[in-house]
Amino acid sequence: MLKFPLLFSAATLLALYSCNTNNQGEKLNPSMTHNPFAKASTLPYQAPDFNAIHDSDFKPAIEEGIREQISEVNKIAGNPDAPTFENTLVELEKSGQMLRRVNAVFNLLAGANTDPQLEKISEETAPELSAANDAIYLNDNLFKRVEAIYNQRQQLKLDSESMRLTEYYYQKFILSGAKLSDKAKDTLKRLNAEDAALEAKFTNQLLACAKAGALVIDNKPELDGLSDAELDAATAAAKAKNLTGKWLIPLQNTTQQPLLQSLNNRNTRENLFNASWTRAEKGDSNDTRPTILRLAKLRAQKAKLIGFPNYAALTLADQMAKTPEMVEKFINGLVPAATAKANEEADEIQKLIDKQKGGFKLQPWDWNFYAEQVRKAKYDLDEDQVKPYFVLDSVLKNGVFFAATQLYGITFKERHDLPVYQKDVKVFEVFDKDGSPMGLFYCDYFKRDNKNGGAWMDNLVGQSKLLGTKPVIYNICNFTKPAEGQPALISFDDVTTMFHEFGHGLHGLFASQQYPSISGTATARDFVEFPSQFNEHWASDSTVFRNYAKHYKTGEPMPKELIDKIKKAATFNEGYALTEIISAAALDMQWHLISADTNVDNVDAFEAAALRKTHLDLPQVPPRYRSSYFLHIWSNGYAAGYYAYLWTEMLDDDAFGWFKEHGGLTRANGQRFRDMILSRGNSEDLATLYRNFRGRDPIIEPMLENRGLVKMEK
Repeated sequence: MLKFPLLFSAATLLALYSCNTNNQGEKLNPSMTHNPFAKASTLPYQAPDFNAIHDSDFKPAIEEGIREQISEVNKIAGNPDAPTFENTLVELEKSGQMLRRVNAVFNLLAGANTDPQLEKISEETAPELSAANDAIYLNDNLFKRVEAIYNQRQQLKLDSESMRLTEYYYQKFILSGAKLSDKAKDTLKRLNAEDAALEAKFTNQLLACAKAGALVIDNKPELDGLSDAELDAATAAAKAKNLTGKWLIPLQNTTQQPLLQSLNNRNTRENLFNASWTRAEKGDSNDTRPTILRLAKLRAQKAKLIGFPNYAALTLADQMAKTPEMVEKFINGLVPAATAKANEEADEIQKLIDKQKGGFKLQPWDWNFYAEQVRKAKYDLDEDQVKPYFVLDSVLKNGVFFAATQLYGITFKERHDLPVYQKDVKVFEVFDKDGSPMGLFYCDYFKRDNKNGGAWMDNLVGQSKLLGTKPVIYNICNFTKPAEGQPALISFDDVTTMFHEFGHGLHGLFASQQYPSISGTATARDFVEFPSQFNEHWASDSTVFRNYAKHYKTGEPMPKELIDKIKKAATFNEGYALTEIISAAALDMQWHLISADTNVDNVDAFEAAALRKTHLDLPQVPPRYRSSYFLHIWSNGYAAGYYAYLWTEMLDDDAFGWFKEHGGLTRANGQRFRDMILSRGNSEDLATLYRNFRGRDPIIEPMLENRGLVKMEK
């Protein structure tokens, strides 16, 4: 996942002071003299100096950044000279640099290493940041300048990237409500401020309820089926909570939990599933349902105010899919094949349960446990046989990095001289094919209680030729940390996640844009997951796989017999896997198709009705995320956009088909993909970018074939 950052501006205008100046020559508040965000970091690539950053630095830096950017924007808007591309749009691109710096670090720590003070700052500053965004995009004088440039863009002889930036800004102003009356703008500002505050609240509620919802086990027999390493991890997690003599299973962000595959005790499985399913529905202060009911209503009201029938229509206006109708058509086209396959899989699992005289009907907490048994029986493949070959460090260096070197010629060198925010974080410098320095890559892979669930990528420093900055990228994951002295063994799903997030990283590292607003991963949501999901394919490439899949004890590569079993089982359980994702995407769309006049007062009832309406109410296949813990759509920028994972899966499987047609893993193929996709950011129409690479528009058949749902004719 690409983490969409907080808005990087705010409306609170603070008094100007005259003690010091920042990098742009603006005067600073005297209290900012020693603030680490007052000036760009002097570390390589302007990497943050985490040793010098304290929680107390964030709020004053955000407020000073607000003051600075609003001052810069007002100066642009009030310029008496006729509007030009340079004195308006280029100056906008230069504005707000302090706010970019502080928000980049704050977003990272608030998501990956938070604490009560950061959570409080998040809730306090979210409305200010939203108001600042309004102060820019609802500024009438500024919009008139942008509109004037847009209207004469064909006569300005702009280069293609500058033309794209012009169109980008005009559309962003329009979708932000720039053409509303003053009264309507005031209403929109209030709605935006409340929305921002509630999104911050939701994030904090979800982190707290996931932490509180971890399953505590009193008796070791209840954990029968877990490996020694998994037991040690549960012991360590309990010890960290001062739960002596107990075991603790933390929750990951998805509905299904990894250990459900191994737990022999059915009651334990049910308890773990229910802990996940109800984590945010306890009727306490961390119950997210009131928060999301209000968020859904606010978003519908905003859409109506700006002139759209619902929030989905508003947010999709600048996406590849363009309309909710196109997204619904796309999702609906996947439902029959996915659910039919899931029902076949359910029947097969039920037969196994009956054969074992289980005496019960298949439930969600049974699926992964018995599916694993079916897989073992059908393919003679045991997950415990596989994990010893996937050592995290080897996957990273001999898999993820190796594939990038083979395809793109880039190389990596670990750096131990740069400060990090947590001891498990590693930093690598990245070098281009000619040896020139490209940027930095930070990785933080282990789960912590103060870390949001899931996996994501973002920038600490974005690439921009205008600003003279190179990318500083990070990847966050939530793998179980091994007990002291034990190797970090991960599943093949985890391996795929590492390749996925580094695909986002490559999209950011290869950015080569003049303007920060359209650089790197700053693309539509239904394009931004394309490079990341495309990169997943290399996890299974035979050359790459042989290089990293080596036994942690012997160093021997995985035997061909075991590799063949993995390949044969590659499409196993894909009906379930696709259905749970489609269910989440459909839920997201249904929430954001609500009109401003619709009243929803019960989250669970709405969720059930939405799944029935979309023919996805399979009792044994719950959505990958329930409404009440769907972080993507309530706080991470994927509102009416979760379908993007499926849409871009269509793109990535189709694009990988081109690689298979042209020799696979070669430098020439990698360079072409880098030149035509990964380095282009949002500098051109995204459908055109894809069409130029593939030679045609994408087709969905490779995606369905890759998941084993259809077989294409050769």
